[in-house]
Amino acid sequence: MIKKKNIGSNFDDFLAEQGMLEVCEEQAIKEILADQIRAAMQEKQLSKTAMARRMKTSRQALDRLLDPSNVGVTLSTMQKAASAVGRTLRLELL
Repeated sequence: MIKKKNIGSNFDDFLAEQGMLEVCEEQAIKEILADQIRAAMQEKQLSKTAMARRMKTSRQALDRLLDPSNVGVTLSTMQKAASAVGRTLRLELL
């Protein structure tokens, strides 16, 4: 059996060449985080109002956190959200 070699670069290389890799990675991380918080809220049967109250923030701030297109959420806000659903926020450099 003959193995086919990859032709061209991978998608990450393409995004890097276009100057879009960092933005796409930020967006993906934010979407994952928003999905995880939303899932934890559902698991705990928390409404947005109750979640905002636990975070000691406004419902609008929570909406920004849950909006996958809003990458301007601070680490402090992410930590508050994780704590509000009984989770810990873990960041690591790879």
